[in-house]
Amino acid sequence: MVTAAVSTENLTKIYTLDLLKGRKRVVALDGLNLTIGEGHVMGVLGPNGAGKSTTIKLLLNLITPTSGKARLFGLDPSDAEARRNVGYLPENPSPYEYLTGEEFVRFAGSLSGLRGAELTARVRTVLEQVQMDRFTGVQIRRYSKGMTQRIALAQALVSSPRLLILDEPTSGLDVLGRQLIRDIILAEKKKGTSVLLCSHIIPDVEALAEDVAILIGGKLVRSGPVSEMLSDEGSRVELTFEGVDAQRLSPLNPEVIQDGRRLIVRTAAASSRALIEAAHQAEGRLISMQPIRNSLEDAFLEALRNSQNKVGSTIE
Repeated sequence: MVTAAVSTENLTKIYTLDLLKGRKRVVALDGLNLTIGEGHVMGVLGPNGAGKSTTIKLLLNLITPTSGKARLFGLDPSDAEARRNVGYLPENPSPYEYLTGEEFVRFAGSLSGLRGAELTARVRTVLEQVQMDRFTGVQIRRYSKGMTQRIALAQALVSSPRLLILDEPTSGLDVLGRQLIRDIILAEKKKGTSVLLCSHIIPDVEALAEDVAILIGGKLVRSGPVSEMLSDEGSRVELTFEGVDAQRLSPLNPEVIQDGRRLIVRTAAASSRALIEAAHQAEGRLISMQPIRNSLEDAFLEALRNSQNKVGSTIE
């Protein structure tokens, strides 16, 4: 029987705040049910305050749930064995700046139980993997943001974890740095490592993840395979007309862009026939018709629109 790398059941976290006008309860995470299979990459999307950081903290046993439970490879996050299986890259890593890159990664490896020749070999391997082997003797305080990000990723990898939890791993990196991080994630996935990837850079998530969870206001509003979110169901098309007044099409409520003498219309594929007929009746001419490729960003924005005024970090 295969054990999920991550599983949560009705995971909930409520904070109680002491304010001048009294105590308030804030629901940071509300009944999260989530599963990440072994060897899978799960992307977690959400606006600020959606509950992503709270989820990570609960999985790392940095905070405890108000109710519900989480499991890492079937173990409670408080179990030392569970934590030994996890490598973590925080959103804003702050490694000890007076250590060199090699000293910091070696320190992280020793904390995970590596010793002697095994530790030395593993440190060398991950420093090469993140392309920081040329800067091993330089103090971290002299690193750029991108170099700090890479050395922090090296410490997450040094113990050969079965699960990587990466919070904004490509934030602030240049094009080459982002590509390197993406290549490393794909290489880890190929080795069977599970990855929980939180990122605001949606194209990175679309390129790397097999499954996506969208959190808004502490609630899981949509989840599933990326392929399903990008499926053709409810697909949209772009129509280009000539000789048509936009007002003639307005009763059908399409998205219209005037481009000189041409009219560009974006609408659901199911509505295209009615628009073409309306344009024909107005003695207009259809120039082109092409499908609009769905993107993960489209799915995210749609979930965000559908969730307005329906979910939120509840304050009581």
